[in-house]
Amino acid sequence: MIGTLLCYVLLPAARLLQALRDAFFTYRKNVLLAKSPSTQIEGVFAATTGRLVPEEQEALLQQWLEEGVGNLPASESVPAVRKVSVTLTSDWLEGSELLMTSLSDLNTSLEVTQCADQQHSELNALASSELQDHAVAELARLPSEEAVTVAGSAPWAAVVPQTDHQTVGRTDINVEVLNDDPAVLAWGLACDAETVPPVLPAQPIQDAVPFYPVPTEVPYHEILWRDWEDLSVQPCVLEQVSKNTSLFEFRVMSYNILAQDLVEQGLDLYVHCHPDILNWNYRLPNLLQEIQHWDPDVLCLQEVQENHYWEHLEPTFKEMGFACFYKRRTGTKTDGCAVCYKHSRFQLISLSPVEYFRPGLDVLNRDNVGLVLLLQPVLPEGLGLKAVSPLCVANTHILFNPRRGDIKLAQVALLLAEIDKIARTAEGSYYPVILCGDLNSVPDSPLYKFIRNGELSYHGMPAWKVVSGQEDFSQQLYSRKLLAPLWPSSLGVTDKCQYVTLCQPKKPGRREYSRDFLLQFRFCDVACERPPQLVLLEGVTDAKPVASARENSAVAAVLKRHNSLSFLDKQCSGVIQHGLNLTSVYSHFLPQRGRPEVTTMPMGLGATVDYIFYSAEPVENKAGECRRLYKDGALKLLGRLSLLSEDVLLMANGLPNPFCSSDHLCLLASFGLEISSL
Repeated sequence: MIGTLLCYVLLPAARLLQALRDAFFTYRKNVLLAKSPSTQIEGVFAATTGRLVPEEQEALLQQWLEEGVGNLPASESVPAVRKVSVTLTSDWLEGSELLMTSLSDLNTSLEVTQCADQQHSELNALASSELQDHAVAELARLPSEEAVTVAGSAPWAAVVPQTDHQTVGRTDINVEVLNDDPAVLAWGLACDAETVPPVLPAQPIQDAVPFYPVPTEVPYHEILWRDWEDLSVQPCVLEQVSKNTSLFEFRVMSYNILAQDLVEQGLDLYVHCHPDILNWNYRLPNLLQEIQHWDPDVLCLQEVQENHYWEHLEPTFKEMGFACFYKRRTGTKTDGCAVCYKHSRFQLISLSPVEYFRPGLDVLNRDNVGLVLLLQPVLPEGLGLKAVSPLCVANTHILFNPRRGDIKLAQVALLLAEIDKIARTAEGSYYPVILCGDLNSVPDSPLYKFIRNGELSYHGMPAWKVVSGQEDFSQQLYSRKLLAPLWPSSLGVTDKCQYVTLCQPKKPGRREYSRDFLLQFRFCDVACERPPQLVLLEGVTDAKPVASARENSAVAAVLKRHNSLSFLDKQCSGVIQHGLNLTSVYSHFLPQRGRPEVTTMPMGLGATVDYIFYSAEPVENKAGECRRLYKDGALKLLGRLSLLSEDVLLMANGLPNPFCSSDHLCLLASFGLEISSL
């Protein structure tokens, strides 16, 4: 009878009751999922997945009224709780957006309804003495469930299952406890799974509103789980590392941490995110905890906001044992790149900031920057007369604009020229190099192939195609094409991505373009050609200059010494090269899932734009293969942190989310440098 009255007389109260049931069911299920094995949870909720009959609805309502209102302090009363009834628009909580919304957010919503008192009066009418007796009888027949608690102490607090079966009494709602969702704070599971402070259990909200159940039944830390891939046990690595060879092992992390100014300037890119998780005060602890958890020895960061670096990041990193260096973007930009290394593992040999902006050059008119460091590994005591090679570490953030491949290519060429200068040894070889950064280019794009294969023929190539491959502008009639030379000779960078001054050291006391210098070219092929517009004068312009053997040899020697002219010829051919022999840490494909790896997810589309390249030794290719093959040399890849696929990130509502506080995933790799005897 009471159920009939609920369905036909008090329709608004019935809808509210169903909402309360859905809200409490979803909240308890998510908490248990973060604490218990899946088999246990399935047993608890198997009987409650369907719609409850009216008698069970009444019993559940009465249970909340008895346990919640009965335990409120004397200073509080039921009417005080009734005033928090809210109404949410259907657009605010749909699908996976609920993953980042705690129940306390529902209580504190600004859209307070004016019909709250009417709804509460209807609920009070239902909660009569007769209804209470009926509800108690129904509750007696329901199986008892194990009480669960929610951790709510430190921002990174861990939530672990209780070892004993115990029942904890209900209490009033604690907003701070509800905000610390165990799925959001799951990083703590890996940090300190044994220390759990005493906490108070959460209580369901008396006047929640209808919202949709969570689309996935797995907490964030399970959705976004990333495996550590140990590559040191692979046969190809074991063959190269003999038993008598010791290695200096270290970890390198590359991470675009998303500058807060860029978040606020492009909020349209993050409409899928709850505003609270975009707040810097929320994101900073997450980012720091993630870095501290993986414990890298070298840390390369992009999109580091300047004031946040000096106020928050650098002081924290110094406490963690890092020495830090920062380079802000030129112009009016407020973010930049940072490189940090543990001073207990490395010592600084040299530091070289790189600015890509060159006044007056259209191909280098953007404010991106980079950093190149030469580090000396610090060997532990007791190894005797041992030595290890210095390590060159570079970090950069290349221009995003997908249409300006010419600018991206020129920026990469400048960075490689700086690496060539820093990493080159006195004998002409190179120290091991690790290049990190957000290159805003996808795998197998021409720019990626240039870095990995060491050569690119760019002349006539569409500018959008050279770099990112993030967008396809092939349908445009008038797309920008790259023409040779890509940059003028005044830049001082050769087609081999080397500084001209390093390739051709100037001799003291010699003027490069003096009259005597130019006269040495009077018998070269270009000078001996008769211009077609030249007026023919017998005895004056009809004779071809003839050089003696001595003069011919002098011209050849001059051309050999000053190969800047040949550099211009090669530049005009539209081919650039570099000799650093770099390969990627990641394969950019997940064979177990049959999907490509992604490092970022702008507008819901996954892409790989972040990389860690490292020095390797090229292997001879078979005839006809254009992709260069590599094997580990003095610098060996020992392991890496696996990446995720697009479908996995979609399950977590993309990036950023409450678990990952950047729109990029971090990259992490473990390396080993051979230690040799002196």
